[in-house]
Formats: sequence, structure tokens, C-alpha cells
Amino acid sequence: MKVIALANQKGGVGKTTTTINLGASLAVLEKRVLIIDADPQANASSGLGIDVQSLESTVYECLVSDKDPHSVIQQTQVNNLSVLPSHIDLVGAEIELLELEHREQIMKKMLAKLADEFDYVLIDCSPSLGLITVNALTAADSVIIPVQTEYFALEGISKLLNTIKIIKSKLNPSLTIEGFLLTMFDQRLRLSNQIMAEMRGHFNDLVFNTVICRNVKLGEAPSHGVPSVLYDAESRGTQNYLELAQEVISKNEK
Repeated sequence: MKVIALANQKGGVGKTTTTINLGASLAVLEKRVLIIDADPQANASSGLGIDVQSLESTVYECLVSDKDPHSVIQQTQVNNLSVLPSHIDLVGAEIELLELEHREQIMKKMLAKLADEFDYVLIDCSPSLGLITVNALTAADSVIIPVQTEYFALEGISKLLNTIKIIKSKLNPSLTIEGFLLTMFDQRLRLSNQIMAEMRGHFNDLVFNTVICRNVKLGEAPSHGVPSVLYDAESRGTQNYLELAQEVISKNEK
């Protein structure tokens, strides 16, 4: 079971879009996938068609009350794709977890209960570097860092890399960077191409070959509660994420 956190404390970079669509693409390629929605905004849950308001329990209860995740996991409309949904309550979990022993390890402990049931677990982190994100990075094998190919894109990356470094040295020595993913790319814009060149120049092989292009369908799909592969299988965004899934598989299943 490979656990990948999707993190960037800068909001609006395509983190949740990537979690949903990479998860769905891996599932389409016949991998058993679990998405953990670790963001109180619960966008990954609603984007997969889960009615968050009607849920009796969510990832919040799994973390704070040690509830068995099996009873909370929801199936999505995509075969092989499940989600451990979130709720606005998760905001309070940050404070409640502070009281607990080994508070950074709680998500890792929860995931141990699911060992071998999934091929890939994707954790959608909130755009902050709080305790829940620290939990996700402590539980993960690697991190995908979505980077928007726009002005200020590179701002904040050093802060995140520093956090990863601290977590590596204190909590999770085996944590690696799965890759930087360039999102919202528009090849007509000089700036997009410039940022791509800067990222590749600076991080070399750590930047995924696949680039996620700006695509209207990717933006529309969540409002229909489905990933883009079900919303429009032919769209450019869907094709980009299928390529990314193949790249992730070939990287991990040599």
C-alpha cells in the first residue's frame, strides 16, 4: 500500500482536483484506491458525490475517537475508488489532537488498520501546515506537490520543503517527494513556460513529465459530484490525469 499526501500550504493550486482525478484515474487503471479527505472544507468528499451533511461520522471521528475507518469509508461512483470523507468538524480536531499522546502519529495508526486493502492511498491535505497536515505527512510514504504555473507559484515551496525536512528528521525518516506537479498550465503564456523551465531547472527529475493543462471540464466536474473521467472522458484534463496515473504507477511498480 503506497500512501501519498498531496500538500501545498498555498491554496488554489489544484490539490483537491489532483487528488480526485488522480485517484479516479488510478482506479480506472484497476488499482484499489482510497482518498482520505484531510481538509475541513471537505471538497474532495463533495467532489466525489458524497453528501457531507448527511454523514454520521467522518475522518474526524477516526482521528479523535479512534473510530474504525472501515465503518466510515464510502464507495464512490468509480469502481475501485473509495473515500474517507471529511467535515467542517475537522477544524476542531487540530485542538483536540493536541491533548493526545503521539499526536503526530494518529493518522498513521489509523492507516495501519487498512493495510493491504488498497494499492494507493491519497491524502488531500488542507492548505495549511497544521497538525492534521503533519499527521498526513507522518503517515505518508511520499508527497505530491502541485504547483500552479502562475506568478507567485514558487513562493511558499521553500516553506513546505522545510516542513517536509523537519518531519523527515523527527517523525518520518522514509518520507520522500513523489514529485512536483505543474497544474493550470497554459502553453500560450510565456509565464507558464517560464515557470515550467524554472521548476525543471531547479528540481530536475522531481518534476513529473505530465503537466496538467488549464481545462474547463476539470473545473465543472466537481459540481456534478464526479471526477472528470466520468464527466467527460475525452477531455484534455481527463487525459492529463490518466497520463499522471500511469507515470505514478510506473514509478512505483517497477
